[in-house]
Amino acid sequence: MNFKDQILEGIPDNLPEPKAYDESLNHAPRRKKILDDDEKKLALENALRYFDKKHHATLLPEFREELEKYGRIYMYRFKPDYDFYARPIDEYPGKSVQAKGIMLMIQNNLDPEVAQHPEELITYGGNGAVFQNWAQYRLTMKYLAEMDDNQTLVMYSGHPMGLFPSHPNAPRVVVTNGMMIPNYSKPDDWEKFNALGVTQYGQMTAGSYMYIGPQGIVHGTTITVLNAGRKIAKQGEDLSGKLFVTSGLGGMSGAQPKAGNIAGCITVCAEVNPKATQTRHKQGWVDEVIDNVQELAERVIKAKANKEVVSIAFQGNVVEVWEYFAENDIYIDLGSDQTSLHNPWAGGYYPVELSFKEANEMMASNPDEFKEKVQESLRRQATAINKHTSKGTYFFDYGNAFLLEASRAGADILSEDGKTFKYPSYVQDIMGPMCFDYGFGPFRWVCASGKEEDLQKTDEIATEVLNKLKEKSPSEIQQQMQDNIKWIKGAQQNKLVVGSKARILYADAEGRIEIAKAFNDAIGRGEIGPVVLGRDHHDVSGTDSPYRETSNIYDGSRFTADMAIQNVIGDSFRGATWVSIHNGGGVGWGEVINGGFGMILEGDKASEDRLKSMLFWDVNNGIARRSWARNKEAVFTAKRAMEMNPQLKLTIPNMVDPTLFD
Repeated sequence: MNFKDQILEGIPDNLPEPKAYDESLNHAPRRKKILDDDEKKLALENALRYFDKKHHATLLPEFREELEKYGRIYMYRFKPDYDFYARPIDEYPGKSVQAKGIMLMIQNNLDPEVAQHPEELITYGGNGAVFQNWAQYRLTMKYLAEMDDNQTLVMYSGHPMGLFPSHPNAPRVVVTNGMMIPNYSKPDDWEKFNALGVTQYGQMTAGSYMYIGPQGIVHGTTITVLNAGRKIAKQGEDLSGKLFVTSGLGGMSGAQPKAGNIAGCITVCAEVNPKATQTRHKQGWVDEVIDNVQELAERVIKAKANKEVVSIAFQGNVVEVWEYFAENDIYIDLGSDQTSLHNPWAGGYYPVELSFKEANEMMASNPDEFKEKVQESLRRQATAINKHTSKGTYFFDYGNAFLLEASRAGADILSEDGKTFKYPSYVQDIMGPMCFDYGFGPFRWVCASGKEEDLQKTDEIATEVLNKLKEKSPSEIQQQMQDNIKWIKGAQQNKLVVGSKARILYADAEGRIEIAKAFNDAIGRGEIGPVVLGRDHHDVSGTDSPYRETSNIYDGSRFTADMAIQNVIGDSFRGATWVSIHNGGGVGWGEVINGGFGMILEGDKASEDRLKSMLFWDVNNGIARRSWARNKEAVFTAKRAMEMNPQLKLTIPNMVDPTLFD
């Protein structure tokens, strides 16, 4: 069968041959055994319901072995034999251009060049899944190939519940991931209910099909590092010769060394997984690899002396770096961490003094001891960081729950008040007041034709639009505009594309609408093919996350999730092609609610109407909330938005004179 026939086949009537487990691939860690005997039986029954009864006797022992060995039922036998990558949109079967675009994005999320653990359908973050198993993938792709624009596909945590009658202005797909009853959102609840096959961790852009590889975060990381450099600059100098130390070379964290190069500093990024390091080095996202901490120190001293711009992957544990550099007086200018501490007990953070293999074995066979090792390592890391910050290092939490988990481990990480952390979240210090409160966030697009020339054309269009907008932009956002113009001009030369022909930049509502409209006009003129619009959930409006996206909300509402829910509801009836809402994300299961969207531009008037309506709401919902929280930058942005659109009328807070409380 050809590719289209295999998509339309869905779950095959005849069983495919079992597949050998390929040890050379980057597989998800084995999950701990958390189900009792009755629950194991239930998990097996849940898995077998996807298949005709005639296959149950054959599949039962196979699925039981997967559950015992890996802690999950992935259904490896049913992974299709075709290659996974974002094909040109015309190569997908179907009646709906919108549905074909979603198939393209799903396959991009599972491209081995993009995905962290593709065999387990995990895109990034150690557990950020597109689907729970291969039956769900097959069935979903079949539904998308069969649907028309009067139907909506409903997705429950990776499971396609089915096609429902709908209408052309409704979303083609509505996705929910991990929507638990609140009292069942502890980490072990995820382990249990995911093992049962009834929920999944969609991360932020994995389970919503909007991941575009590490480029999706490299721009935001570049802005963060640049602005962190501006905060520590003594006389307006740049980052030349300054050292940035961090960790993680996985799906999202892998952007850090590339961002460091673009920002112009020396970057040391530690990674314990050799395959992740090899992947980033092969892709050119990190310049050098060193596995000896003394050799690393010598290389850094040389780079400082020569004011080199270089990124170095340390193949080892970041705790070694923090401690050795402290003992040997190697000054760190900027420090952070981007290991997946939202998932600390199942592969998101590896303790020092255990090999990668030993850690993977312990987390499955002795999870209690593994937890103790992780917490001991966090305490050591925090102690070493404190030594550096006492000498002037600027350390910031990168929204990966490092400070949160370190505090839970008993590390010396709290301020004198015993409530807040010693170090700010990067959102509190940088992205919140400098970007989100002004409406700037990670707007992205994918050229569905798969053509390099389409990506180049869209880069040119975006640059032209931004230059025009900058001419009339108020002084408050001139820096943001200039950073983005510089970014987009250098995007091609930095070779940022991994997987789909995608691009990202930070834009406000006005910028997103104008860029999207210019794309739609170009599609209508036949200059480029269809374009998929989207954003990271890490944005102005889509995510309620008290330790990251909304950490600079100080009116007491940062632990509420009204904004994220309103975001997805509003997007769904204003023209989004698909919407998604997730429990969990970069900071952990039960710690965040985040929502996203995707939109297909087809070059017609209907697409223009949808983009204008939805993109305006998608940003200004968040501006309204941030303004009401009394964030002065957001109050400015809210008033400006009302001037630009008279139909917008927001409730503006009255400021209280603090001397009244004296």
